[in-house]
Amino acid sequence: MGLQNPEIAANWVNCLIRIRDHRDESAFIEVFQHFAPRVKSFLMKSGADAALAEECVQEVMATVWHKARLFDPERASVSTWIFTIARNKKIDVLRKHKRPEPEDLPWGPEAEPDQAEVLGLQQESEHLSVAIAALPDTQRELIEKAYYGDLSHSEIAAQTGLPLGTIKSRIRLALERLRRSMETS
Repeated sequence: MGLQNPEIAANWVNCLIRIRDHRDESAFIEVFQHFAPRVKSFLMKSGADAALAEECVQEVMATVWHKARLFDPERASVSTWIFTIARNKKIDVLRKHKRPEPEDLPWGPEAEPDQAEVLGLQQESEHLSVAIAALPDTQRELIEKAYYGDLSHSEIAAQTGLPLGTIKSRIRLALERLRRSMETS
């Protein structure tokens, strides 16, 4: 998938390794400041309201902090890993909100994930990569520029020469295809 600058990708991998190995708060702040607004935007574009998106972002970033040890740069990029966590958290939060009684949330350290959870995350990351690769080139390239290249729609328009409305439409269609593809997994 590689539209992201290799140096930038290596920096994010380095940040996660510092979080994993040293509980490096400055690395986490860097990851948080970069990814939190993008995850919120991604969730809102996929249908979440601002409050739900913000709740999910907080849970996603807490998961990144607590589960950095599960990240495998050989299996997925940092952004793919984080956006997969975001997708799963959104589903979890939606399910939680549909229950008539609130769940009691455990406090304290999280339990170690079982192997099935780790495998599930890896499979979802792989499925997302395959789903993105299966998009039409015109949509895939815009998704990569927006989510992996961290470009705004306006920046993509300036770079590609495409009208802003075309870019928004193609990204919306691509996200819908990805959503359908991920729901069938």
